[in-house]
Amino acid sequence: MKSLQRIFAIVVKELRQLSRDRLTFGMIVGIPAIQLLMFGFAINMDVRHLSAGVADLSGSAASRQMVMDMAQTQVIDIDHQAGSVEELESLMRQGKIVVGIYIPTDFERRLQQPERSALQLLVDGSDTVVQGAVVGIANSSRVSPYTDRPPTMEVRTYYNPERRSPVNTVPGLIGVILTMTMTLFTAVAIVRERERGNLELLITTPVRSGELMLAKILPYVFIGLIQVSLVLALGVLLFDVPIRGALTDVYKVCLMFIIANLALGLVISTVAQTQFQAMQMTFFFLLPSILLSGFMFPFDGMPKPAQWIAEVLPMTHFMRLIRGVVLRGASLPELSTELGILFGFILAAMAIAILRFNKRLD
Repeated sequence: MKSLQRIFAIVVKELRQLSRDRLTFGMIVGIPAIQLLMFGFAINMDVRHLSAGVADLSGSAASRQMVMDMAQTQVIDIDHQAGSVEELESLMRQGKIVVGIYIPTDFERRLQQPERSALQLLVDGSDTVVQGAVVGIANSSRVSPYTDRPPTMEVRTYYNPERRSPVNTVPGLIGVILTMTMTLFTAVAIVRERERGNLELLITTPVRSGELMLAKILPYVFIGLIQVSLVLALGVLLFDVPIRGALTDVYKVCLMFIIANLALGLVISTVAQTQFQAMQMTFFFLLPSILLSGFMFPFDGMPKPAQWIAEVLPMTHFMRLIRGVVLRGASLPELSTELGILFGFILAAMAIAILRFNKRLD
């Protein structure tokens, strides 16, 4: 009986301590709620509203009707107009579209010849889910006005015609690994110094806040680059993942993303009071980064509010950058918008971390 009383006393003590830890209590409630909301509202396996471009060289009533029929499926949204296949390929390489519709000048004559393809669908094959959705469009088109069956569409898959999952997964895994490790490493950095009492030594030195933050980041930059090299090497050797862009561009993109995550980790370290809280906050940030960035589910298929949240996450922009360089062979100038957003995130996070850091003991 006394043993049960002692156990009950410890349980009461733990519950009281937990109730005083607002951050931990918020994580207990917040993580299940966020998971439920994301899987219930944001994650949509039924792909819709894929960004598409059209090169209609026919300009006929039949071709315009064909484009309208495709748009009415809601699988694609016609966001860009092009004048040739090359322009569609350029838009796809830059990540502005994932589907290209090319209608040749002799489109109406091709409709009268069922053995010939009437038009071409160009697909960004770096996401296998998108491939399946576009093939569904090709199989569900309406009957041609000249024959008793739908027009034949040729589907041209770019970047991953074999539909191999590692080609899409391995570059994305770089983002997941860097987000998890880099953010966690620096999230506990300042907290660990505080818990071990090392801040007492730092207080007596002339080290400034900005210098301390930079010194905390630099060692982990090299660790992050080692992780990138390891993932790329294993991806090429074990899964034959192609690296179509310049390798230097790959490392430049990864370096920016590493710094962005390290800066975010420093912000977390200035908020958390214990290493456990720092790990909780890292996981709280990691979960939406994986689910909303386009790593697991097509970004265009998510509702607008989820996309607005995803645009704030650095991993969303890194996914576009790394897949653009590695899989599509895009150059950095072609991806300048995403680079600018990632650079802006770094500046904002570093500014917040420096302003919040106070070189004193609480």
